[in-house]
Amino acid sequence: MSIDFVQSPLTEIYGSNCFSNAVMREKLPKSVYKEILAVQAGEKELTLEAAEVVASAMREWAVNKGATHYTHWFHPLTGLTAEKHDSFISPMGDGSVILEFSGKELIKGEPDASSFPSGGLRATFEARGYTAWDVTSPAFLKQDKTGVTLCIPTAFISYYGQALDKKTPLLRAMEALNKQALRVLRAIGNRSSKRVFTTVGPEQEYFLIDKAFYDKRPDLILTGRTVFGSMPAKGQEMEDHYFGAIKERVADFMRELNYELWKVGVAAKTQHNEVAPNQFEIAPIFTNTTAAVDANQIVMETIRSVARRHGLEGLLHDKPFAGVNGSGKHNNWSMATDDGINLFDPGDDPASNARFLLFAAAIVEAVDRYALLIRSSVATSGNDHRLGANEAPPAIVSIFFGGPLTEIFENIAEGKDNAKTKGGAKIELGVTSLPKLPKDVSDRNRTSPFAFTGNKFEFRMVGSSQSIATPNTYLNTAVAQVLSEFADKLEKAPKKNEAIQELIKESYAKHKRVVFNGNGYSDEWVHEAERRNLPNVKNAVDALSVLVTNEILDLFDRHKVFTKEESESRYHIYLEKYAKQINIEAGVTIDMARRAIFPAAAGYAAKLAGEAGALAAIGAKSAPEEIRAKKIADLAGELFDETAKLENVLGEAQKTEDIPAQAKVYFQKVRPAMDAVRTAADQLEKLVAKSAWPYPGYEDMLFVL
Repeated sequence: MSIDFVQSPLTEIYGSNCFSNAVMREKLPKSVYKEILAVQAGEKELTLEAAEVVASAMREWAVNKGATHYTHWFHPLTGLTAEKHDSFISPMGDGSVILEFSGKELIKGEPDASSFPSGGLRATFEARGYTAWDVTSPAFLKQDKTGVTLCIPTAFISYYGQALDKKTPLLRAMEALNKQALRVLRAIGNRSSKRVFTTVGPEQEYFLIDKAFYDKRPDLILTGRTVFGSMPAKGQEMEDHYFGAIKERVADFMRELNYELWKVGVAAKTQHNEVAPNQFEIAPIFTNTTAAVDANQIVMETIRSVARRHGLEGLLHDKPFAGVNGSGKHNNWSMATDDGINLFDPGDDPASNARFLLFAAAIVEAVDRYALLIRSSVATSGNDHRLGANEAPPAIVSIFFGGPLTEIFENIAEGKDNAKTKGGAKIELGVTSLPKLPKDVSDRNRTSPFAFTGNKFEFRMVGSSQSIATPNTYLNTAVAQVLSEFADKLEKAPKKNEAIQELIKESYAKHKRVVFNGNGYSDEWVHEAERRNLPNVKNAVDALSVLVTNEILDLFDRHKVFTKEESESRYHIYLEKYAKQINIEAGVTIDMARRAIFPAAAGYAAKLAGEAGALAAIGAKSAPEEIRAKKIADLAGELFDETAKLENVLGEAQKTEDIPAQAKVYFQKVRPAMDAVRTAADQLEKLVAKSAWPYPGYEDMLFVL
């Protein structure tokens, strides 16, 4: 699709399909608009009267743009999005219809919730689930060749109020963080800020391949990743794809992708070639976390849909190809106030720098104390292939500050004067002299899982296919707990400056083990982390177990993010999802090996043997064909045997009824058995003629566009 930005200026395109605050300001009476702003700020609850006015304006706006249906768009625990469409029509007695959409329909929906994962929170026969409008994220129009649908972002809860989605806990965690951060701000003298919220700008990585190749790969279709595939002679070692010139076909796709995202108000800002061949990245401008979560789901859906219009397939799996970089989602996270203060932005005066150092110290403590929880937030079967590889941080959670900022914290912790620290002129923090904090206090460290990058923290462990709701829910809750303890101490302190300094000193000295500024990919760091007693949980099954420890159950319950039952349900849901994913991958592995790869290899070996016999009959040299035929036949036999072993251990896993025990069988037995089948198959791919191999190879998928 070619887009003419001259005929359609960007300023007119942007937000044209988004019921944003700007649209509401234009469409709503001033009093109702002010009420909506107050609701968004958490200052009051939405009244039904205001909802009726909003619903009427929203319906008129949507219908004028071609919408025939609306849906409450939500985030069930599948990790995807869900929607049930209702039309605007209301039949009249004379056979005509009118278009209606009430305030009640805007505020609440009742989709059938029986088949969504609930982790034991409810029985399958209990069908009721309720969606509730999330006023912090704008409604938008989903437009394709079939028509236009009004999508209303919502939370999703059970009949008894239990969270059945990823949005509800996130909203709760943001409220918990707001409450505790405001306590800290009040304790250090801030009287102007009324609300603290988190902002996120997720960088989304993905692969593009020609759809003709995708359609011939059952593993990609059914699992999102290749369970077979040998590396071509060239991979990513030349690093010539990174930030390289964008091919015309990809550029055309990117233009339409931007166009579709801009229309719904997603502020797509940057795009470029990533390190692996046919890997790319798109990143938006920062926004409120709940809106950012919704926007990222829109980005993922739009990548897939636009790619197909261009004869491409967008791959969002965390590791679709072995041997080259997987795809992550860098969760750039920060904290801000309603009056424009970025709490991680070093300032130009003693008060703002004291605030910055205090909140930065809180992050260090939160990351150290709740490292296992943070690790669990990215625990998926797909991410297990990626974490610790050359393109991703290790499974060890650490934090990067860079030299100058680390030195300042070290000096505070040791009670030293910072006057001679690198950096420049002094500023005052209470009675202690510190160097002026530059705005850009560190270089970036792409090997760090949690890196300070100027005025935000970049959490790099999130997998490409994940919803960012869970990582941000856990992170916000962990920080809220540390800030609550900081507030307890500061509120009782008679001398605030001394108390701030002592709190930073005490907290950093106790938790600085988690600060690491070196190469997180190195073997030396693994040994150093072990010496520091930092956890290194390498697989999702073990990582998820922290969710049902008393410490974490109490943490979530204390801040009203999850009840004990909600936490336990998620533990079982995520383990069950892990097991199901590996079960599907193992089934695909068996099917591809038996039905296509083994016959192709055996047939090619027989063909070579026949050729060898024919050559020998005429006295020609036949040894090369014989040797190659024997090697292929032996590997085909190995493939056959390993496939049978995989089938046996898969049956054992499927018979295991206890979910945690079943997930361990899939991790400990099924995955290694799959790897053994793959090893034989990938060796065969190197020996069998390309014309005889049943599937497109890596060379095609990674280098042809």
